[in-house]
Amino acid sequence: RSFSTKENSTKNRIAVIIAEGEIVSGKSSNGSMGSATIVEALREARLDKNVKAVVLRVNSPGGSALASDVMWREIMLTKKVKPVVVSMGNLAASGGYYIACNANTIFADPMTVTGSIGVFATIPNIKGFTDDIGIKAEHVMTHKNAVGYSPFEPISPGFRKSALEGIEYVYDTFKQRVADGRNLSLEEVEALAQGRVWTGLQAKENGLVDELGGLGAAIEAAAVLAEIEEYNLTSYPKVETDFDDIFALMSPFAAIETQIKSVLPREFSTFIEASTSEKNQAPRI
Repeated sequence: RSFSTKENSTKNRIAVIIAEGEIVSGKSSNGSMGSATIVEALREARLDKNVKAVVLRVNSPGGSALASDVMWREIMLTKKVKPVVVSMGNLAASGGYYIACNANTIFADPMTVTGSIGVFATIPNIKGFTDDIGIKAEHVMTHKNAVGYSPFEPISPGFRKSALEGIEYVYDTFKQRVADGRNLSLEEVEALAQGRVWTGLQAKENGLVDELGGLGAAIEAAAVLAEIEEYNLTSYPKVETDFDDIFALMSPFAAIETQIKSVLPREFSTFIEASTSEKNQAPRI
């Protein structure tokens, strides 16, 4: 088999999709892997008749459970049309493994950090801090669950119960995805799960990955699955320069915001960041 960085006579393509960074919803930016960006890349590769197989290069510590499941679904749809091979980089853990587990074949380096099949959620609470500085909050409720959750009040038993049920549901879904993708029983997955991490070598031994090897080996395997002898490579997502983002970094308001945060009490600054961050408002894997 042969491929070239230069175009040759064949129209056959193998798409290499770069899935790198912390998993978030929306578009990729600033080192994060946005589910909308990856879904768009997978869909484009799936609909391109010249693309005969997809290699997903995963290098991620995980992130949003919802975003991971959105990408998992698009990988499943793509797999029905053409082979999908995963090549793990240094790190393909938690959500990074979630999106990898349903591929036709998974490659990892011997020292890749993978697995971490587990779920957690963080909820900001500044009740102790506001008590210390004399801020009080009162709520008028029409029923016991009207408020839901407030960072100014202790977590209610009802909210805690609902949150734990949500986390357990995501964890069970994660395990089922792995069981289906890796042809393992739920009992076998549970023995490998609970947040434990594995090297690529260990993951191969326990059935979480198929082969040891780098990106080149994964591309070769994709060609075999697609039954093609000659091919060119095409990469996704296509990189576009966002001049608005570049100019935003040059804005004097960015420096002012940093100065304001620097003089706030640490607890209050942490609360602001937590309250505006998606990753602290939903289950993470």
